[in-house]
Amino acid sequence: MKKKRPLTLYILIAMVLGVLVGYACHDTFPDKKIAADIAGNISIVTDVFLRLIKMIISLLVFSTLAVGIAHMGDGKAAGRVGIKAMGWFVIASLVSLTLGMVLSNFMQLGTHLGLPLPPVDAATGLKTSAFTLKDFVSHMVPKSPIEAMANNEILQVLVFAIFFGSALSALGEAGAKLTAVIDQLAQVMLRITGAIMNLAPLAVFAAMASVITTNGLGILATFAKFMGGFYLGLVCLWALLILGGFAFIGKRVFRLMALIREPFLLAFSTASSEAAYPKLLVALDQFGVQRKISSFVLPMGYSFNLDGSMMYCTFAVLFITQAYGIDLSLGTQITMLLLLMVTSKGIAGVPRASLVVIAATLNQFHIPEAGLLLLMGIDQFLDMGRSATNAVGNAVATAVVAKWEGALEEEVQQPAVATMRAA
Repeated sequence: MKKKRPLTLYILIAMVLGVLVGYACHDTFPDKKIAADIAGNISIVTDVFLRLIKMIISLLVFSTLAVGIAHMGDGKAAGRVGIKAMGWFVIASLVSLTLGMVLSNFMQLGTHLGLPLPPVDAATGLKTSAFTLKDFVSHMVPKSPIEAMANNEILQVLVFAIFFGSALSALGEAGAKLTAVIDQLAQVMLRITGAIMNLAPLAVFAAMASVITTNGLGILATFAKFMGGFYLGLVCLWALLILGGFAFIGKRVFRLMALIREPFLLAFSTASSEAAYPKLLVALDQFGVQRKISSFVLPMGYSFNLDGSMMYCTFAVLFITQAYGIDLSLGTQITMLLLLMVTSKGIAGVPRASLVVIAATLNQFHIPEAGLLLLMGIDQFLDMGRSATNAVGNAVATAVVAKWEGALEEEVQQPAVATMRAA
């Protein structure tokens, strides 16, 4: 029997081909309008792929989470897992923000740019009013679960699924049939996921070709210092996350990194954390994390544990202050980190959400919001790194919580995509 090549190989090949085709298009069509039109047509494939992911993500989160909570047997178990997960998320968030602050102050990436700075009153077009604590807390509770699923509000779907799964668990034997039906729904969603993932290499190719066609490779050289510093920070964060995982699950953390290489590359190349979710769930299955844990902790992580995005917020804010020659005291920077801790929890599922959070923070501290215009041209390249880092952080968090709960089993050698291990 011929051995099937791993999806990772096809994704890597697609990334390289996408860069080459994008460079050729950018070089052949120097007119920005024509290049933008060509990039728009190329990106249709990526747009369709991401829409397919969005098509299944809400039902996948709801079905797996509701069944996972139902199989926990009682609300206390769900509460215990939730508290442990949130504890890890808060610590990981603080580590991400603090590391970003230390590295940004050390490297001074915003100084000596050699670029004209945007006028301080230039408009970015980003809406920042929605990112208040009051709006975030009230937004967590859906007005309708159907509306939440239709709008892909993952945090709202998560809240409803917790209530639904807890009620289902309380029914005991009376709810067994409905639990089995929702279990089957989850298996169907994972089966659909398997079919959609066959399109991943095409989506990756189109994503890379589109962004290079529009921006070219020259923009990377212009902002090489900032991008290099940011990716260095991400590498340091990956090392700390892996070290944290090693402290609790030992050498198996390196095997976890190997298992998540496909969702990692998928998140990186499409600049979408959502695109990696289904594959991440399957990789955690193979690693030995019981589904009742992964289906609970992973969607929580997508709302509360965006390590890469938070590090980027710190880098971007301090980059802008350095570019405009604004000196912030250590106390002000710490206050800023605490603000980012709160506002960053509402960014899941919001387009260009990191930029919105940064803009809100800049306004709060009277720093020119126009500085974001410096970063918008390279935001796609930066989003690739932070999306992939979010996947790493959530994989480690889920595995650690599973270890704490005694729900980390031996690795499954040949996992079936549709297999649901509820206990």
